[in-house]
Formats: sequence, C-alpha cells, structure tokens
Amino acid sequence: MQEQLKAIQQEALSKVEEVNDLKELQAIKVAYLGKKGSLTQVLRGMGKLSPEERPVVGEIANQVREAITTAIEEKNTILENAALEKQLQAESIDVTLPGRPVKVGGPHLLTKVIEEIEDLFIGMGYEVREGPEVETDYYNFEALNLPKDHPARDMQDSFYITNELLLRTHTSPVQARTMKEYNGEKGFKMICPGKVYRRDTDDATHSHQFTQIEGLYVDKDVKMSDLKGVLNVFAKRMFGEDRKIRLRPSFFPFTEPSVEMDISCKVCDGHGCNVCKGTGWIEILGAGMVHPNVLEMGGYDPNVYSGFAFGMGPERIAMLKYGVNDIRQFYLNDSRFLKQFHQA
Repeated sequence: MQEQLKAIQQEALSKVEEVNDLKELQAIKVAYLGKKGSLTQVLRGMGKLSPEERPVVGEIANQVREAITTAIEEKNTILENAALEKQLQAESIDVTLPGRPVKVGGPHLLTKVIEEIEDLFIGMGYEVREGPEVETDYYNFEALNLPKDHPARDMQDSFYITNELLLRTHTSPVQARTMKEYNGEKGFKMICPGKVYRRDTDDATHSHQFTQIEGLYVDKDVKMSDLKGVLNVFAKRMFGEDRKIRLRPSFFPFTEPSVEMDISCKVCDGHGCNVCKGTGWIEILGAGMVHPNVLEMGGYDPNVYSGFAFGMGPERIAMLKYGVNDIRQFYLNDSRFLKQFHQA
C-alpha cells in the first residue's frame, strides 16, 4: 500500500506539473483527492492492514495528500495569474490616446432671455415673484378688474378645471396676490416670470402654453413718465442702445391709461422692411397705469397710491433678438436648434 501511495503521488504531481488549464487542474484534483479519487480508494483498504501498519500508512497518506494539495494550489495560483495577465493585455487601455469629448449643454434660449430680463429689473430694484399656475378665477380675472361676464375675458380663451379654478392665462394674478400681501401698507416693485396657458391653435407665432414676464410698481406719486423711462431702459438693454421706443394708446381692463410699446426695427433701423412690415416699428409689449379699481381691490387707496404695470412675452423677445421665426422651436428640444445659442 505504501508503494501505491507513492505511485499516486508521483503520478498526480506529474500531471499537475504538465497541466495548463484551470478546468483540467480541477479535474485532476477531483480524480486524486475527491470522494471517488485514487487516494480515497486506496485509503479505504486500510481496514485490512495490521494495527502496526495502519499508523505508518496513515502518516504516509497524509503526506501524499498534503503534497498533492500543495502542488495543486501552487499551480492554481500560477494559472490564475497567467489568465489575469492575459486578460489585462487584451483589455489594456492606451492612456496616450485622446479622450472622447464630452458634449456640454447650456441654458435654454428662453431661460437665458428670462434671466437676462430678471437681472435687468433686479438691478433697478425690482424683486422677482412667483405664483401658482393653477389659479382661482378671482385672482386671474376679478381682482384685475375683469368681473364675471366681462367681454375682455373672451380675449383670453381659458383652460378651466372647475368653475372657479383654471390654468392662469397671464402672470398678472401674482401682481394681485402681491398687493394683497402688502395690503396697502407700503410701495413695492416686482416682476413675475412664469408659464401661462390659453386655448390657442399652435402655429409659428402662437402656442397654447408660453411664458410671460409682468412687472408692477406701486407707490406714492408714480407717473406715466416713470413707466416710459423704465421701458426705455429695458428696450436699450435688450435690443441695443440705438433702439427707440414709442407708446401707442391701447386698452387693457387692469390699466388706465393703457399703451402698447413699439421699438424701432433692429433689421432696418426704422426705415421699413419685411420684418416690421414696412412701418419701421415692432410691437414688443403692453403696459399702462394701474387701474384705480385694481389698486383698491389690492388694498391700496387710489387717492394716495398709483402705479404702473407692464407685460411681455420672452418668446417674442427671443424671436426678435435672435432671429427665430417659429415659436415652436423653443419647445421641440431639437439639439440642432438649441446648440446655436449656447454662446449667444
């Protein structure tokens, strides 16, 4: 039996030395050290040995098992390292190659225009206010001198949720809420940018959802000349120092008197072209002195306080400033369009 054990050891060590595959090495381990392996089969015959031979054979068997196990473990380490090295060679990265460029996005054109307008008015002492997009009929209409069944409501075809809730048609409700908050106790300046909604057919110049920025200045002794001065600064900062403005009479239920503001055409410098339809002027926003009824509903005494309000569409301003001819481009998320204005 001792000769058998030594022969098994020699045979196993020889096979371990020659093997070059981890799966084959595992098969050798099972063939010699497994439950049905050669070494196990020999040891099952130890019961036929004399009591004197058993300890001797047992010690030799342990030596054989340890030698085979050690050889297999060492060979396993060698083969695993070789396999890892081969994998690393196959998956090596050439760090000298130029990296893949990462495309960096930028603010949306509308966002840039809105932030530019906000910065301008913040610099003139205005605060930026926000309000709910789902608004009550009272703040959207009644608090702005548009009572029930007022014909001017038809100009703003609305998305009603209930009889008293709707998607706001303008950001003017934020102005009404701000007046209610101050309750006639002090003057203030504010602008309110945000999304608004109207039932409209989408085309190159109309959208059912768009953005507005409205402004309000309420204080003692506010005059129409103050409004003109502010709008003049706005026009020159947004469209260039050589731009001129003109105010035309108009009508809005929440202002009296009301005006439309035009700027001299940037393309033809006021001489007339297809952009300004030959007039030399382009309409840009509406404004006016706050109606006494609106002041009163906001908690202000119209005999003491006065104010002016204005409203503009950032889409229209962006279209004029950057030569965009279709409002739908702002909402299509077409990267070919958007990337043109990353450095604008």
